[in-house]
Amino acid sequence: MTATLPTETEAVRSPRLVDGRGVLSDAVVTALRTGSAPSHPLTAAATADPWGEDLHLALYLLYELHYRGFEGVSDEREWDPDLLRLRQQLENQFLDALRTELADAPDSVDMAFAPLLVEPVDLSGSLSHHLERDGDLWQLREYAALRSLYHLKEADPHLWVVPRLTGRAKAAMVAVEYDEFGAGRPERIHAELFARLMEDLGLDPAYGSYLDRAPAELLATVNLMSLFGLHRSLRGCLVGHFACVEITSSPGSRRLAKAMRRCAAGAAAEHFYAEHVEADAVHEQLVRHEVVAGLLDDEPDLEADIAFGCAATVFLEDRLGAHITAAWTAGRSALRTPLPDV
Repeated sequence: MTATLPTETEAVRSPRLVDGRGVLSDAVVTALRTGSAPSHPLTAAATADPWGEDLHLALYLLYELHYRGFEGVSDEREWDPDLLRLRQQLENQFLDALRTELADAPDSVDMAFAPLLVEPVDLSGSLSHHLERDGDLWQLREYAALRSLYHLKEADPHLWVVPRLTGRAKAAMVAVEYDEFGAGRPERIHAELFARLMEDLGLDPAYGSYLDRAPAELLATVNLMSLFGLHRSLRGCLVGHFACVEITSSPGSRRLAKAMRRCAAGAAAEHFYAEHVEADAVHEQLVRHEVVAGLLDDEPDLEADIAFGCAATVFLEDRLGAHITAAWTAGRSALRTPLPDV
């Protein structure tokens, strides 16, 4: 049997650390680079802007220790108690802010999911609708660069919920994740398909390559699923997040596949979204009727958490969409620094 060497995107390698964006993220970067404890004012985390660049970069860096880590940073730092204490403070700020913003959100699954099951008549505020009808290639490239921080780890944080489920919910969750991870074929892993999309668009497909360009609005969407995934107490929230993603994916993916085709972005770029149109329509049914319903049968007291996970996902996605739309309407990049021309 002849062994095949992995491509650069398939190889397991850690991304490089980026520079901080304030007191908290500077402290995390310094601690990771030097192997020391993070030094920061005791009140810095407790008073940090819960939506700001500093907090969300610091939180992203701390969460990344549970994924691929960073080049030159010891794997032992994953469970460093000083880093975990800081992470807890940042998480509390983020979660408290979400709960405050969503104080009036529905606390039942039916009410939380109902608006997602019907395609809006007015799509004028939809980012995928804009890209389908009027988006330029440079906007598709920016969108892909932003989304790479999510899609290159797309299904990973959701796996943390599997050992916390039983019966129907566990079986259906694993069935959906099996598809997300390529159904046994490494070239079909959805993260790998997204890497191919990035190559079509002239982007760097390396894991984490656009972290330094990602604004807080994007980092918050990725931090949310890590927050929910790493805490057993938030397992209901993670299921709500997962269900929300699967329910809303198919219509948006259909529009984005058309956008890639209209802009001649490339076969792999179009295929990534075309793949999600049919697959996620099937996943939606499994998630709603087996994962969510199964979890509610086992633990009915988690209904409010499932609804909150859905509401938090919608809220942060809307914030990100508003950020991107405002930037593009003003004729500027939605990234912290624009991409180089190709």
